[in-house]
Amino acid sequence: MSLASALSFLLAIFIFGITPGPGVFALIARALQRGSWSCLPLALGMILSDVVYLVLACLGLAALASHWSEVFTVIRFAGAAYLCYLGWKMWTAPVAPLSDEKPDRRDSLHAFTQGFLISASNPKVILFYIAFLPTFMDVTALSGEGIVLAAVLTLVGLLAGLMLIAATAAQARRYLRSPKAARGLNRVSGSVMALAGVYLAGRH
Repeated sequence: MSLASALSFLLAIFIFGITPGPGVFALIARALQRGSWSCLPLALGMILSDVVYLVLACLGLAALASHWSEVFTVIRFAGAAYLCYLGWKMWTAPVAPLSDEKPDRRDSLHAFTQGFLISASNPKVILFYIAFLPTFMDVTALSGEGIVLAAVLTLVGLLAGLMLIAATAAQARRYLRSPKAARGLNRVSGSVMALAGVYLAGRH
């Protein structure tokens, strides 16, 4: 992969990462409710799923995965239902002081798994790596080092884009310190999370 191709791919991945979708909606909802640091495990889960699809595309297995439509449909609807459930939990959550503390291990694992499932069941992610990746590189000619480089660029580009969104959304919390505002924030976060579920269910 040439330097120009690598930089172009990195920019494309960054733009892809900040494009609205169920993962971005879930990230915004979590950032609004719990701050930007809590979004790191969620973002890493999403990124791992993307890297898996990237490697599958490079190994020529993504076309096979694309034929498992029934499995992906089940996963997609299960993920959508889960996001709607999380939205309801956020909507009905009691008012609590806002905090920017780092999540504990259990919460981090939960968020990581959630992020992985959201991205893994999103048709946009699958199509990106199957159809768009070959415009930047010859996936049939990539060496092991080339695949590792592409994975690292994916990690850097997506992490930068996703955490930028999380940090931006978290800034809104600083102006919402009253109990009434916090209750409204819970409901906004819950609504965004539920909309992410609806969005995911409607994707084909």
